[in-house]
Amino acid sequence: MIVASMQVDAQLVKDKSINVAIGLGLSYPTDAIDVSGSGFYVQGEYVNTLKKRIDIRPYAGLILTKKNSDYNDRHGTDFKSSANALLIGGKARIMAPIPWVAPYVEIGIGASFGSFETLTPVTNIDKSGVFLHIPWAIGLKLGPNRTYDISFSYYEHPAVKQSIGAAAIGFSFPLKSK
Repeated sequence: MIVASMQVDAQLVKDKSINVAIGLGLSYPTDAIDVSGSGFYVQGEYVNTLKKRIDIRPYAGLILTKKNSDYNDRHGTDFKSSANALLIGGKARIMAPIPWVAPYVEIGIGASFGSFETLTPVTNIDKSGVFLHIPWAIGLKLGPNRTYDISFSYYEHPAVKQSIGAAAIGFSFPLKSK
């Protein structure tokens, strides 16, 4: 999908750019318990702008989290949520037409290659492999050309009963037209 989208020169695509985001990675079990993991997150996207407010974004990213010991220290347990995965897939973004500060939402589908560990009172999962994820995000594009952004991105993993995400900042590099 990524290679094919880079080769398409249809009139439908108005602009192309590369977006890079980096931030704090987080992992949470889908159980209603206060357990989390934290770490590092980085992602790159090949942005195809269809209209001023709609983008198609193939992406690749990396998230590395380990368990936070705060909950375990308070309650004397060994619950955990951790993820070490490569993320690939595609997303669509819809942005509000507001200059300088434009809010947006994203949704898509992708795959995660890596290992996930979720240990709570009702879940005991320690799996490695390839897992389906559903990415979604909310954020703000900033600046006169909307080259900066602040986002909260999440990736729901039903197979491992875990949600991973990030609080990230990003920058877009426009690509020259032919």
